[in-house]
Amino acid sequence: MENLTFDLAQTSLRELNQFLHNDAKKGEVDKVTVLNPDGAHNIAVGLDCPVTVEVHGHAGYYAGGMNKTARVVIHGSAGTGVGENMMSGVVHVKGFASNGAGASAHGGLLVIDGDAGLRCGISLKGGDIVVGGSVGSFSAFMAQAGRMVICGDAGDALGDSLYEAVLYVRGNIKSMGADTQIEPMSDADYAAVADLLRQAGIEHNPKEFKRVASKRELYYWNADANQEY
Repeated sequence: MENLTFDLAQTSLRELNQFLHNDAKKGEVDKVTVLNPDGAHNIAVGLDCPVTVEVHGHAGYYAGGMNKTARVVIHGSAGTGVGENMMSGVVHVKGFASNGAGASAHGGLLVIDGDAGLRCGISLKGGDIVVGGSVGSFSAFMAQAGRMVICGDAGDALGDSLYEAVLYVRGNIKSMGADTQIEPMSDADYAAVADLLRQAGIEHNPKEFKRVASKRELYYWNADANQEY
């Protein structure tokens, strides 16, 4: 199998993405190295073949978005929406991630070694997210399915309007969102956290995490609640 290198200081981002969307599907290349990304937006978006893309530097908005089966590794930080709406595969940010990381992800695994900004995992629909650091306010807002492991702290309104997604938090939670609660960890929860940490390459004791899930009081509108949940 062949390895290719694209230097974005000399080659256009369009040329890189066209290769990933077309020629990479032929199965003749198993790894693509991207040099000098210089914060470019939409790197490796919409991939649907099992290729590995290694980005050496910082990526802009929506890197690895809509990913399917590919493995995208960013050796730097990523802008807004990294790994958004991903279906399968892995997106791994070695640095920090900005707002909306993993938004609406249906499947796959997003790993962020550092901190994540506001609304990490917003409207999560089935993917898994592991954050080695802390997450900002309104993370997992309206998360419908999937799991998030937060190894650091969580900001305000964690899991606001949470549905069936489950959050595991190791650090402090500044405040809980509407209709969320801390629940006892079960053996299945400890096993799930251990497995996700293993996949992310992060070492922590699963016993240090707490489970955050929905109270299920927002499933049906209650006019008598006076907007108090």
